[in-house]
Amino acid sequence: MKHHKNLYIKTAAQMSTQEESTYIQSEETSNVSEVKLPKTATAFHFLMSANLFSALINNISDCDETYNYWEPLHHLIYGKGFETWEYSPVYAIRSWAYIHVHYVFTLVFLGFAQFEKLIIFYFIRMVLGAFCTVCQLQFYEGVVLRFGNNVAKILLVVMVCAPGMFISSTAFLPSSFCMYMTYLCLGTWLKGNLSQAILAIACGAILGWPFCVVIGIPLAIDIFIRRQKYMFFIKWCVIALLTMLVPCFAIDSFYYGKPVVACLNILWYNVFSKHGPDLYGTEPASYYLLNGILNFNVAFITGICAIIIIPSLECSIAIRYRGYRSPVLLLLFTLSPMYIWFLIFFLQPHKEERFLFPIYPCICLSAAVTVGTIQKAFCAFQLNKYINVIWISRVFLFGYIMLSLSRIAAVVQGYQASMHIYLNLKNIEISDLKMCNTKIVCAGKEWHRFPSSFFLPENFTLQFIESDFHGQLPQLFDGQGTQGTRAVLPNFNQENLEQKDRYVDMDRCHFLIDFDSGETSQNEPQFSKMESWEVLKELDYIYSNGSKSRLYRSFYIPFYYNVKNTFGKYQLLRRSTHWSCM
Repeated sequence: MKHHKNLYIKTAAQMSTQEESTYIQSEETSNVSEVKLPKTATAFHFLMSANLFSALINNISDCDETYNYWEPLHHLIYGKGFETWEYSPVYAIRSWAYIHVHYVFTLVFLGFAQFEKLIIFYFIRMVLGAFCTVCQLQFYEGVVLRFGNNVAKILLVVMVCAPGMFISSTAFLPSSFCMYMTYLCLGTWLKGNLSQAILAIACGAILGWPFCVVIGIPLAIDIFIRRQKYMFFIKWCVIALLTMLVPCFAIDSFYYGKPVVACLNILWYNVFSKHGPDLYGTEPASYYLLNGILNFNVAFITGICAIIIIPSLECSIAIRYRGYRSPVLLLLFTLSPMYIWFLIFFLQPHKEERFLFPIYPCICLSAAVTVGTIQKAFCAFQLNKYINVIWISRVFLFGYIMLSLSRIAAVVQGYQASMHIYLNLKNIEISDLKMCNTKIVCAGKEWHRFPSSFFLPENFTLQFIESDFHGQLPQLFDGQGTQGTRAVLPNFNQENLEQKDRYVDMDRCHFLIDFDSGETSQNEPQFSKMESWEVLKELDYIYSNGSKSRLYRSFYIPFYYNVKNTFGKYQLLRRSTHWSCM
């Protein structure tokens, strides 16, 4: 192949043995390719800063995160919290082991000191961000080794600025944990540490979300079929089962009070149950396409087109330069988990944003490799062998960064009120409520935006009032610790049928959380206009149905965002007339 001064891509197939074993240590000593990278410590600081920003600023966008993870953790720490039907010992499809890990490290780092609940909430988020950073760094180093500095540099920018990473990196969800393990698996795999890659994907599937095992299919093919390391693969799978599945079984059985393998239960429910997740809504395949564009914009489009762009360009280069060895096998193994995941989850009727979290690392890598391959092809087919192709990645990243920052700003600006409104509870005057041992905060149609009991001051509790939602709501654990986790509460069902016993009478509510969009119904009146309620605090919250332009709602465009969108008022109200104590 002809030499091109600015041909920045070097793959493992084109590296010398010395280059393949060399890690990027500094800008001056990199032997991988001509593009200079930040020091490893600098890359860590970029990633850590982005994840800490997410920990402090990001909203809770999924009620599943609140009621299935933050609330059970709150129950373990403080002895009270909400329980969903999935945690009932009758069904037992959620793993307490995942909650228990977070409970233990919270006690280890903070002990039994009386920290405010919000401090503990943000501490856990920051730990999640730090752990995500460590896994991202392993992935980044593996990409430097196998794909070269150019791809790694593009990858770093994509990971740091991605709105998808802003949302997922500090979410307390098994799908986020699976994303961490995907970073770790791919990173260790690229660096040749096959045993660690097996353990990482097993940990994601057993402790996190069992569907994560799908991401390990190409790894299994690589080890078992291509390398023919049969005993090696079997040995480390057995080690994974003994070191992960057995402890998870013990922890889940302890909390449920009976033998439970939670990862198998959730797999059975989602795949074989006649009820299944479709009860909670279905979406067309375009849902994931739109979601991917919002969370990765041009990187998502570039990434999913990799299956067309990369083979076409690699074949063209190989035809032009007969001595060129295309890294087809490397690309096939590292990018295929994304397409396998798409094939499975795009076909499922029930779709959630969080279901794509585990393949976010693959989307980032796919976009970076595609841009790098375009640069390589552009350089390879130029008559001027000194043509500079760095402008291609700069144009791509400039557009990507602008769109990403605009999306993050829109998410924060438009939706942060649902968390911030609860912070005002600790600053209000409650002298006339001192005789009440428990102050009741009620939520009707806004039950799904409750950020968790970590946002409620001491002696405050959330209760539900009737609204136009007619599905099944959570209920409080009956008792503290394992007494609560083992108790079989009545009126739980797996058909998402409404249970009237979840509601309290309005007269028992001392405070109320509501969103005033101007639209009303019999069960959802405009409380701010009623004499029995007074508004203590209200914040702007974007009203999706009233904002006609999806573009202006999805991306923050200065001078247009507030003008083109419709905002309602997210309100904290206090009863101004008769009230009663529990």
